[in-house]
Amino acid sequence: MSRIGKLPITVPAGVTVTVDENNLVTVKGPKGTLSQQVNPDITLKQEGNILTLERPTDSKPHKAMHGLYRALVHNMVVGVTDGFTKTLEMVGTGYRASAEGKTLTINIGFSHPVVLEAPEGITYETPNQTTIVVKGSNKQQVGNLAADIRAIRKPEPYLGKGIKYEGEHI
Repeated sequence: MSRIGKLPITVPAGVTVTVDENNLVTVKGPKGTLSQQVNPDITLKQEGNILTLERPTDSKPHKAMHGLYRALVHNMVVGVTDGFTKTLEMVGTGYRASAEGKTLTINIGFSHPVVLEAPEGITYETPNQTTIVVKGSNKQQVGNLAADIRAIRKPEPYLGKGIKYEGEHI
């Protein structure tokens, strides 16, 4: 049995999970709506506020899909209730960022400022000039956007200058 796949998903109050005939899982909550297409081999069963995923056989591909789709559905439930955040820190003289609405402007030592527009469902915050917080309900989208921001100027190994994740050791 898959260690991750066999764990039940508790659906909190205020969140609705619907599964249609094509195994399209839609999760609606206070922070938005997310949907994910689940492989037809995996079956979803909802009893009250408990959601479980089951696989037909113990073959290696079914075991892998079992854990994967359980994690994806769980991340959707967590995303529409609490949301996800990634915090980035800028290290370097004169490095600063500012968020205005859906726009993030980064001055990182180039001859021009780097301007990024937030996609739908993502927000930027700058608690101070050297910290960027990316927030959203979709874990994959938040992580990809944070990685794209970090890729603008990766931290260099000698002095650690650049954009790094909070708590990252260079």
